[in-house]
Amino acid sequence: MKLKFVDQPYQTDAVNAICDIFDGCEVKDSLFTIEVDNHNKLNFDTEGVDYFIGHSNKLSIDDFTMLDNVQNIQERNDIQMAKNLQKRNFTIEMETGTGKTYVYTKTILELNKRYGFTKFIIVVPSIAIKEGVNSSLNATKEHFMEKYDNVVYNYFVYDSNHLERIREFATSTNIEIMIINIDAFRKSFTDPSKETKANLIHRTSDKLNGNKPIDLIAGTNPIVIIDEPQSVDGTKKSKEAIASLNPLCTLRYSATHKEMYDLMYRLTPVDAYQENLVKHIEVASITSNEASTKPYVKLLSVSEKNGFSCRLEIYVNNKKTGVIDKKTVTAKTRDDLWELSNEVDYYKDHNFIVDNIDCFPGEESVSFSNGEFLNIGDVIGNVDETALKRAQIRQTIEMHLNKEIHYTKQGIKVLSLFFIDEVSKYRDYSRDDEKGDYQRWFEEEYTKLIQLPKYKKLREEYGDYISLDAAEVHDGYFAQDGKGRVKNSSGTTNDDETTYQLIMKDKERLLSFDEPIRFIFSHSALKEGWDNPNVFQVCTLVETKDTMTKRQKIGRGLRICVNQNGERVLDSKFNTLSVIANESYKDFASTLQKELENDNFKFGIIEPISFTGIAIKQYDGTLIELSQKQSEEIYNYLVKNEYMTSKGKITNKYHQDKHNDKFVLPEQYESFTSKVMKRIDNLSREIEIKDASTKVAVKLNKEVQLSPEFVSLWNKIKQMVLCQEKGLLK
Repeated sequence: MKLKFVDQPYQTDAVNAICDIFDGCEVKDSLFTIEVDNHNKLNFDTEGVDYFIGHSNKLSIDDFTMLDNVQNIQERNDIQMAKNLQKRNFTIEMETGTGKTYVYTKTILELNKRYGFTKFIIVVPSIAIKEGVNSSLNATKEHFMEKYDNVVYNYFVYDSNHLERIREFATSTNIEIMIINIDAFRKSFTDPSKETKANLIHRTSDKLNGNKPIDLIAGTNPIVIIDEPQSVDGTKKSKEAIASLNPLCTLRYSATHKEMYDLMYRLTPVDAYQENLVKHIEVASITSNEASTKPYVKLLSVSEKNGFSCRLEIYVNNKKTGVIDKKTVTAKTRDDLWELSNEVDYYKDHNFIVDNIDCFPGEESVSFSNGEFLNIGDVIGNVDETALKRAQIRQTIEMHLNKEIHYTKQGIKVLSLFFIDEVSKYRDYSRDDEKGDYQRWFEEEYTKLIQLPKYKKLREEYGDYISLDAAEVHDGYFAQDGKGRVKNSSGTTNDDETTYQLIMKDKERLLSFDEPIRFIFSHSALKEGWDNPNVFQVCTLVETKDTMTKRQKIGRGLRICVNQNGERVLDSKFNTLSVIANESYKDFASTLQKELENDNFKFGIIEPISFTGIAIKQYDGTLIELSQKQSEEIYNYLVKNEYMTSKGKITNKYHQDKHNDKFVLPEQYESFTSKVMKRIDNLSREIEIKDASTKVAVKLNKEVQLSPEFVSLWNKIKQMVLCQEKGLLK
């Protein structure tokens, strides 16, 4: 099975946003000389050769023309116009799962087609992303070869053991793409006293006839593409390393930029969700609180100093990160644990208000208004972690099988992903069968669930597509030691590199019904740089504090799913990602929103340029568009008339006046009113994260559907009403 790729309009827009920067640039061949050290006796193939000819990129427009191009593109894309080129750093912001690797690969080929550029370097922050990029280039090569008239383009992963590949990169007249990890070239490259500690790329090499690899690379004046720049060049040393490549320009691709250089194109998380470019998200919550039936409270100590008080261990919400974890708090009489926890749902409406604190020696205790009582060391709501993890596994399997009933006949293979932080929980070499607890629980729960009456269809009709044998349907992807045994890892070692290669290699195989594996166990350290479009469930089984962000969790399965022909299935009813979380739905949703806000995406915020590009058609067919200056005037009017705060947040007055048809703009912009309101409403949207527990199965009432009254009503309205699909209408 091979994935099939289709050009999508938003991806073409992102490509043009970069390629149009060089509008007016002519195709020119640029050469440079690579000297050969003939005293080097190791290179017999260069005997008698004094130099090689290198081929580099050539820019034939000046910075004034380029800035004009940049501003025109930004005006077109409703982005604040740049005042300077910022050392030719250009930013593309694209939400996870929307194909940024595809976009910059197509950008490379389009830049070559239009302007003749041939040298490109993709800089990545980690082993995971390096393997992901290489895998993507492999997967898309046939597609792009067909699209670009079989143009020759070579790509390779930089390897310090094969520096001769750098000479090929520099001397080739074809498109050359090098993938390199930032760690491979940022160590001590300018300090001669640290020559022996410098990356090999900065040292003279016999394989390159006495030249330094970095000098050959710099001579090509490459276009540098930084994948996830917030993790690549966040330090001064990293920025200096990037500069040592002598880039013609630097293109920066990420969903979460920390430093915003000249922004050329933006596809926000809300854009992606609202336009169905990624899967929608639902959360199935299995919390410690639910498993124990009571909120968690532990009494640590009591004190009568400065008034009676006690130290309690409870769940506390970190307002900055949104993470809920066990923390120690100090409480006094009449304190409400819901308030002390920063409003964690577990304690809401449970009347956990401190009623009495007893400090008498031997009788130290605390009682609450709801009748609960604790001595020192006592615990309320302590949960069996084993039961909690097993419940997560069971819920994941059940949601998986529920989807298979409907998805299998569409040719969609369902995959589920478990992240664990202790490999021994999956594979335990101390046991005869080597099955860890998670593997054992999984097989037991799968065997029980697949035999339920509601899965009869899976057993009898789809037996050729899915295995009923629990031992066949799961596997683990982990780093291995020298003896081939799986082990815990950090996600950054050489052993992890082989694991990533296996994950990427198996990506398409896992999508086929011919492969029985449908449930994947992976180490939580392997949390970035890879994904699979048919991951529909993500479950984290962690013994320690969960270090994965919500965006990392959902990022492994956000892509639109594919069928057995490798074609994307665009129907939204087949594109829901379920997260099986050990926290409440509300906590997960609010934490995800905070993470997005921390990544510089602000929900419901209007900016001065937000109305730029809004157009209305005149009677003669011509268009009038709002400029950035006019957008700023409308913005200031909204603030002045209290429709919006000075920070760009829409007020209740706007909603009230809109509802009462009283919202107006200044006379010169009156004709733009409806479109300005639409833009405000679009920018005020948020990502809808659904609560899986609120799903209700609705059966079609055929008696009503076939009744004459309904048929008559439907015939009247079907031509004039657009029904918006909501949860129950699915």
